[in-house]
Amino acid sequence: MKKTIILILFALISSTSFSQILSKADFIEDLEFLKKTLPIKHTNLFAKIDSSQFENKVDQVSMRSNGFDQNRFIVELFKLTKSIGDEHTFIEVDFTKILPIQFELFKEGLFIVGIDSANASVLNSKLESINGHPVSEVLTRFKEIIQYENPSYFDDRLLQHLNNPVLLNGLELIDSDSIATFTLSNSNGQTQKISLKPVAGKDVAKLNLTRSGKSLLSHKKSSNYWFDYDADKKILYFNYSECREHQQYSFAKFSEELFPIIDEQKAEKIILDLRYNGGGNSAILNPFIEKISASYLNKKGKFFVLIGKKTFSSAVMNAVELKRNSNAIFIGEATSGNINHYGEVRGFSLPKSKIVVAYSTRYWERWKGKKGPLKPDINMKYSIKNYIDGKDEALMKI
Repeated sequence: MKKTIILILFALISSTSFSQILSKADFIEDLEFLKKTLPIKHTNLFAKIDSSQFENKVDQVSMRSNGFDQNRFIVELFKLTKSIGDEHTFIEVDFTKILPIQFELFKEGLFIVGIDSANASVLNSKLESINGHPVSEVLTRFKEIIQYENPSYFDDRLLQHLNNPVLLNGLELIDSDSIATFTLSNSNGQTQKISLKPVAGKDVAKLNLTRSGKSLLSHKKSSNYWFDYDADKKILYFNYSECREHQQYSFAKFSEELFPIIDEQKAEKIILDLRYNGGGNSAILNPFIEKISASYLNKKGKFFVLIGKKTFSSAVMNAVELKRNSNAIFIGEATSGNINHYGEVRGFSLPKSKIVVAYSTRYWERWKGKKGPLKPDINMKYSIKNYIDGKDEALMKI
C-alpha cells in the first residue's frame, strides 16, 4: 500500500469516534449503506463470495440488530468483512481503550510478554482462560471475526485483538468492556487469576508496560530500519520493521551507512529481518534489493531473510521480490499476508456510527499462479523459554 493512501485512511479514522448511542434504525442505515457502497468501491468484492451471499449476510445482521449494543454491532461488522475473504478489506474503529496486557504466541501456547506494573509477577505466564472461557473457546470465537484460511494471518490478528475489551465483550467473552479476568498458569503449573480494567489508548506497543524479551537482538532498537554488526561473527543484521521513511533518517541516508560497513568489514553473512513488518510502501526497500542483488553476499549461505506471522502487505511484496530474484534463504514462519492479494487501501465512513470501512482498490499479482502466504525454506517454532532467555531460534539457526 502506498503511504499516501494509508494516511488518507488514518485521517478518516482520526476524525471519527464511536462514542454516540445508536438505535436499531441507525444500525440498519449503516448496514444498508455498507451493502450499497462497498460493492461499488471495492475493485472486486465478489472474488470469493457472490453478491447474493453478501447481501443475505447483511440482511441477516439487520434482522438481528434489535438486540445489539454498540460492541455487538462492531463485531457483526467484523464478521461481514471477514466473510469477503480479502485481507485488506476490514473494519477500522477508533477504539479509545485497551487492556494493559500484551500476548505473544509460542509453540507452547499464548503467553504474557507485557503487563502493567501492578501485575508484573505474572509476566511470562500462560493464558488458560478469559472470564472462565478456555483458550480453545476464545480461539473459536475470534475465528468468527478473523479469517483463518491462512493460520499466520489469524495468529497475527488474534494477538492484535486479544486485549481489546470492546471486541471481547462483543464476542460475549467478557460481561462488559470495563473489566476482564484472565486465568493464568506459571512455569510450575500453578494457576492464578488477575482482573484488568482498560486504560486509555489503542496501541499496546505505546503503553508503559513491564515487558520480557528485551534482550533479543530484534528488540534492541525501535525504529523503521536499523542495523547491527557483529564483528566477531562478521554478520550484519538489518531490521526492517516498517515500510515507511523515517522523518529524521531517510532510507537513502541509512543505505549510505549500511553498505560501506559491509564492504569495509567484509561481512560474511547478512540477515534481513522482516518478521515484524506490517507493510507501508514497498518501493522504499528497492534500493537495498538492487544493491544486495549485485553484492558478493547474494549467495546461498550468505544472505538470509527472516519472515513471520507479522509480515504483511508491502513487506510480503518485498519478500517475494527477494525470493524470486536473489539467492536468499528464508527462515521463520509463513507470512500473514498472501503472495498475491488485493490491496491499495482506501476507506469510507458509515453515516451513523462513523466507523471506517477499509477496502481494496487494486489486485497485486506478484507471482503468477501462487496461492496463499510466502512460506520459509526453513520453518521455525519459537519457545517461550528461549524468548525469556533472549535466544532467537532463527538467528541461532543461521
